[in-house]
Amino acid sequence: MKIRSMFYSLLLSAASLTFLASCSGNKKDDHAGHEEHVAKDTTEHASGSTAAAESTEPQFEVDASFQNQLAGVFTSYVELKDAFVASDASKVKGEAKQTDEALAKVDMKLVSGAAHNDWMNYLTPIQNSLKEIQASTDIEAQRKAFSNLSDNLYKSVKAFGLGGKEAFYEFCPMAFNNEGAYWLSDQEQIKNPYFGDKMLTCGSVKEKLK
Repeated sequence: MKIRSMFYSLLLSAASLTFLASCSGNKKDDHAGHEEHVAKDTTEHASGSTAAAESTEPQFEVDASFQNQLAGVFTSYVELKDAFVASDASKVKGEAKQTDEALAKVDMKLVSGAAHNDWMNYLTPIQNSLKEIQASTDIEAQRKAFSNLSDNLYKSVKAFGLGGKEAFYEFCPMAFNNEGAYWLSDQEQIKNPYFGDKMLTCGSVKEKLK
């Protein structure tokens, strides 16, 4: 009986080590819309702790009103992200609607030239993702749409900034069967929207935006 007990203990230890290794982000975390990662990646994310990520400045100088309106979208998005952390599909639908309403207040006339073209390229995928989230009651389908929403909102924040408001670009290597997925947060502390309390602190900060 002692030998069998020791055997089971070894199996549990091996499983725990496998989980921690997967959550540590050893998997290659390529991202089509991510032009460059920060020089110092954070790796201590199995426990939710992170090293300080480097800040990056916006790519375009745009009207402060536009930045403030985009910051309003980001604020609503964070509430949506928190609903995913809670794994509450009904609340997710409601927060997606609020985010959509905040998005409608962004005045595209405040940006011009290349900045305007980029915003229009990001706007449609963001709108479509929010519609998909609102149309579904399946939390996993909602999470898939949220991933696409996060990708395009990240590009928007990186391009235009939030008028000094900080955003943290975070990554979970285990999302969607180890494909990996990103999200934005207003804090460095990891609260994973793709797993909720199943793996709440699995992830890392990849970039700090402002």
